[in-house]
Amino acid sequence: MLDWKELTIKSSWQNPYVLSATPCGSSSGSSIGVAANLVTVSLGTETDGSILCPASFNSVVGIKPTVGLTSRAGVIPVSPRQDTVGPIGKSVSDAVYVLDAIVGFDRNDDATRDASKYIPRRGYKQFLNASGLNGKRLGIVRNPFFTSGRGALLTQAYEDHFQTMRQRGAVLIDNLEIANVDEILNVATSGEAAALLAEFKLSVNTYLKDLVVSPVRSLADVIAFNEEFSDLEMIEEYGQDIFLAAQATNGIGEQEKAAIANLARLTREGFEKLMVVNKLDALVTPDAVAAPVLAIGGFPAISVPAGYDDDGVPFGVTFGGLSGSEPELIQIAFGFEQATKVRKPPTLLP
Repeated sequence: MLDWKELTIKSSWQNPYVLSATPCGSSSGSSIGVAANLVTVSLGTETDGSILCPASFNSVVGIKPTVGLTSRAGVIPVSPRQDTVGPIGKSVSDAVYVLDAIVGFDRNDDATRDASKYIPRRGYKQFLNASGLNGKRLGIVRNPFFTSGRGALLTQAYEDHFQTMRQRGAVLIDNLEIANVDEILNVATSGEAAALLAEFKLSVNTYLKDLVVSPVRSLADVIAFNEEFSDLEMIEEYGQDIFLAAQATNGIGEQEKAAIANLARLTREGFEKLMVVNKLDALVTPDAVAAPVLAIGGFPAISVPAGYDDDGVPFGVTFGGLSGSEPELIQIAFGFEQATKVRKPPTLLP
């Protein structure tokens, strides 16, 4: 969501499958590099959708870990509540092996202290089970997640995938609803935007202040730098509205506290209740359309390639779960991948 991503390189990334199609973001480079076979694996960072979305649109596997499962130390921050670092690979197994390498306690990131309790003793690769769908309870929320206009081919593809999941032993609970989902998906009404702006200013100021060598030490310095070198930073073309909005905030005041409290309420009454009441192992959604639902609660998810539309643009399926549910999500994602094996190399079509 940030101007660092949007400011100067917005138009320089291309989808390796269809060059004119969106690669999504903001970890677009991480996903493109893997998809185009420039690298075997990579890391992405997500505050809200920035691993899941580019993974879907570039036909790679992206794992968004539970917040705190991986350290954010050294990463340009947005929100300590929502930021997470995760692996991207061409296969579930590639991504899982990287996940095993990057999880764990880091004294430079307090969130890793609590989340380390979720790490299984023998790591995550033990859950790479081709029969991982068997017995899993998967929830489907049709409205609003499966009502986008990407065509009949995608609609049928997801129905076919649902049938494959059933054939592999999964129990699908269909036509579920998430309480207040429209509010959750609207960053203004949910309070997510207000919370992130204030958290970003506080977090990035601390990050910049602690750098050993840097010409800028605060968000205000960054804004001034961009204005001084506006031609190089293409301010006239791209602006820095998000930076300016964040700079206008004044810490975590009453408005921000209310926003964060509302996000917690929406999480309890929405996704958490859906998962617990229906005894679900995962929520199944297309692409990254449910990213805000998972982001505001710090929940994990895995995006797996699911096919290609009429123009050859990739799409994915995302499995999301409650905090610490990576073992179940890995079993489900790997089982789905092995049952479908839809990924193919990029075509570099115009």
